[in-house]
Amino acid sequence: MTELTPSISADRGSLLPTCLVVLACACFGTIPYFAKSLTDAGIASYAVAFYRYGLSAMVLLPLLLRIPAALLPTVAWGLVSGVTVGLGWIGFVAALDSVPVSSLGVLYMTYPVFTLLIGWFWFRDSPSKRAISGALLVVMAAILASSPAAIEPRQLPAMLLSLSAPISFGFGINVLIHKLTPLPALARVATFSTGATASLLPLLLLASPEQVIPQGSDQWLLVAGLAFGTALLPQLIYTTFAPMIGAARSAVAGSIELPMMFLVGLLFMNESIGVAQWVACLLVTAAIVMTPARATRNLSTQMVMPRKPGRDESSKD
Repeated sequence: MTELTPSISADRGSLLPTCLVVLACACFGTIPYFAKSLTDAGIASYAVAFYRYGLSAMVLLPLLLRIPAALLPTVAWGLVSGVTVGLGWIGFVAALDSVPVSSLGVLYMTYPVFTLLIGWFWFRDSPSKRAISGALLVVMAAILASSPAAIEPRQLPAMLLSLSAPISFGFGINVLIHKLTPLPALARVATFSTGATASLLPLLLLASPEQVIPQGSDQWLLVAGLAFGTALLPQLIYTTFAPMIGAARSAVAGSIELPMMFLVGLLFMNESIGVAQWVACLLVTAAIVMTPARATRNLSTQMVMPRKPGRDESSKD
């Protein structure tokens, strides 16, 4: 069973990993631009989700063949989390057709709550009071940044369907933190991406070519940006450094996606950002600062962050 250290402050040991997780999640926040552009061009939502994970799976799949048999149960956890998140993203991408990015961002940013709940009830990772407070701050920020007048009754089914993304992502974060740390970082991305790709491939095979094959160089550039800029590179950063700060802070640090989604809506989708949105950004920042880090201790993380000579095994950072 994975052992967790006591909560540690945001000192030099956890500040850099936290910043890198924030950077990776900022890249995740640009997904609506690529996804909306591709769906507007006629590409099916499940094809968009497939392209996001497919490149990572193809590049990193050979790594799975070199994993020792003793780690196959760990690999299975990664594949299951990939399948879950891959299918969950279909609802989010499909909802982009009828719901503003800011409204979807509101629902998506509830994933810190799902992360804490799933970790608590499934993985026995009891959240601290500060972690719970940080998650609630994120929810408050998301609610504050939303505009009830912008939500029409016809949009409610799509918004409810989009909840599949934060629920599945909350599960994926817990699997990464509690199950995948024995694997090297690249292998973690490989198992996750392979699972997501495998879950979406049957849908592509049943679809017509015009729904899944981009037409023209501009669409292929969007696919490349989606695959590299929102998946392969940020996922590698996230899977490397998230275990160093734990599920709670990883989830709340990832809330930087909310202001990134606002910026995407402002710059590319003609959505406005008001005072409420900026206040929400401040709440997200406060949540990141106040959420304690809980580093997952195992061989993988110790190789990245070695202990200083002479420090006792029970010492706190």
